[in-house]
Amino acid sequence: MDADGRPAATLAELPPGAAGHFRLHLFAVVARLLANLGLGGGAGTEARLLHGLGRLLDRLEGEESDSVSARFPFLDGYRATLIRLQGCEPPPVLQLAWWEEQIDRWQAQAGGHLPLSAVEDDLELERAQVRLLLAAGLVEEDIRFGALFAALQEPLAARRPCLGLLGWLLAEPGEPPGDLWPLCQPLLDQGLLLAENREGPRGEWLLRPPAALWDALRGHPAPSPAPGLMRQAASGFPDLADLILPPALRERAAQLPWLLESGQVRTIVLRGMAGSGRRTLLGSIARVLGRDVLLAEGVSSTDPSWRLLGPLATVLGAMPVLRGDPGPGETLELPALPGYAGPVGITLGQSGGLRGPLLERALSLSLPPPDRPARRQFWEASGAPIAPGELDEIARRFLLTGGHISRAAAIAAAIAALDGRPALTVADVHQATRALNRQALETLATPLEPARGWSDLVVGSATAHELEALEARVRERETLRDRAGPAFERQLNRGVRALFSGPSGTGKTLAARALAAELEMDIYRVDLAAVVNKYIGETERNLNQVLSRAEELDVVLLLDEGDALMASRTEVRTANDRYANLETNYLLQRLESYEGIVIVTTNAGQRIDPAFLRRLDTIVEFIPPGPLERWQIWHSHLPSPNAISFAFLEEVAGRCALNGGQIRNAALQATLLALQDAVPVGDVHLDAAVRREYRRAGAACPLRAEAPGSGHLGRLRQLVVALS
Repeated sequence: MDADGRPAATLAELPPGAAGHFRLHLFAVVARLLANLGLGGGAGTEARLLHGLGRLLDRLEGEESDSVSARFPFLDGYRATLIRLQGCEPPPVLQLAWWEEQIDRWQAQAGGHLPLSAVEDDLELERAQVRLLLAAGLVEEDIRFGALFAALQEPLAARRPCLGLLGWLLAEPGEPPGDLWPLCQPLLDQGLLLAENREGPRGEWLLRPPAALWDALRGHPAPSPAPGLMRQAASGFPDLADLILPPALRERAAQLPWLLESGQVRTIVLRGMAGSGRRTLLGSIARVLGRDVLLAEGVSSTDPSWRLLGPLATVLGAMPVLRGDPGPGETLELPALPGYAGPVGITLGQSGGLRGPLLERALSLSLPPPDRPARRQFWEASGAPIAPGELDEIARRFLLTGGHISRAAAIAAAIAALDGRPALTVADVHQATRALNRQALETLATPLEPARGWSDLVVGSATAHELEALEARVRERETLRDRAGPAFERQLNRGVRALFSGPSGTGKTLAARALAAELEMDIYRVDLAAVVNKYIGETERNLNQVLSRAEELDVVLLLDEGDALMASRTEVRTANDRYANLETNYLLQRLESYEGIVIVTTNAGQRIDPAFLRRLDTIVEFIPPGPLERWQIWHSHLPSPNAISFAFLEEVAGRCALNGGQIRNAALQATLLALQDAVPVGDVHLDAAVRREYRRAGAACPLRAEAPGSGHLGRLRQLVVALS
């Protein structure tokens, strides 16, 4: 027995935590509803019915207002449950004040997060507003309430309650209904309630809570409550002290939870490459604050999910983390989040801007790509078995972000397991990164097969020297940055930018493939003619997308025909001139901050804007090959063995000033002619192929009218010799 002499309450049968707290609130609402329907058993019921609801109930069953329980017998079941939980002695009376006391007691004793308490406290709602929210969602919990509401508001023929009906059902028993609009409007504005028919009279607005929000209030939130939204538990993020961060950034990150909790900072904006740990850092900060993370990816302020983000974050006790991807020159508009008053995290790439109320009291930080010691830590933290002596080489060669290292480690370990090896090697990691590259880059660029190395390339000594210097620059790009003088501080990054300039067919693309082979890196080609878009801003967005993915995955990026965007800026006379200059300006800035290896090729070096030349680390000039280089190119492209005479090949190499591409085509054509004759490649085949190449170029062939062994008798003589 309690202090009033009533049997002790049996609330222990309610589930613990948030689910039990929700049921307690719901029963308090149902108790009020039953009292106003004349089923509470207390004094004042008749007076309540005289205020108008009784006449409404009379229409349900003729003139017998007490027949509501006969038409809706489930209400008697609720009444019996409430009486049992309340522990009343006969005559059973529903004590509304008692339920409110139990709610307060539950909240005082609860140790975990209670969604309804969070709504009430964080959004500064009155208890009457919480009752209104739950009453509007009764149909979500028990569809039988839909039949009751439909009968009580018969002209609307709606199973959800309207604002006017809830005014009657939630009023204090024995008193006339109040105006619920002052209580309802904040709930609508904050996204806790939705009105389905705002075109009608306000009293007839049908109210309902969003389904995802109702699940969260019940203590059973969905992992992905709405399109673009994903809930992540704080326990899934590492401790802030365990993050792999540069020392200076680590010190600043340790202060962020305190700044957010004190209110000095409301929003944290983190910029960096994909996989650089932006979301992990924000998740660790949320963990310190005792919050989960509600990730919003690709959700704009015009999406329905945006209005759900704030109230869901409040109900879940989570910190919203917005992932934006504005293009160059674009600005994301971020209005205030309705239904939320806590800290916010935002992750961005290197481009684009933000504005709006959400940026008030914002702090921006940039996460740099990890250096070699940090990459080594990421590989160790991945848990992948690595062969002895391989870890340092893997950390040196693969300049990946932490997120990509985690994914590459899992793939590499699987590759090693398929081969029956207990530990992964450098070769496994290379194969794993190639798989990552194809997933992220093949829709943006075309993979090229690397050449065998410098042995495949025949160029002049000056060009070869510049290419060797470029290879050394790439290999030492991180060390060079660390060893450079103080004047280079904040100016030198690990990116390498090179220009290959020369006529078509002089080996520029082959040189890029050979460089990738020597470096044991993947190479992807981007055709700038396909990237350029007639719509304003699309060219910059396309470029930013491919450059960002390439530097994150650390591949060699080949921009073919770079003069399409690197041409000298012109005087602005038309709108086309202005936008062309904007594209050039963007590429100038992006290349300067680029953290990867990019090679730009051009056939018209004189058209390149001088500002680009100043930002390039290496400029390699490719010139048409001389006789000696042509001789070497012929030897590398003709099949061996062959029947070509030394004298004729010497004449072709000396007299025919073909470039490497033309020699390649002629060698292939000569081999095809020999296949048709079923003999080794001979002088006659080479002669015919060279003459064909000159005809294609519209030029006169400098060879003699008849090459050795040409003509009908010569071809027949070569055939007899070959067959014998």
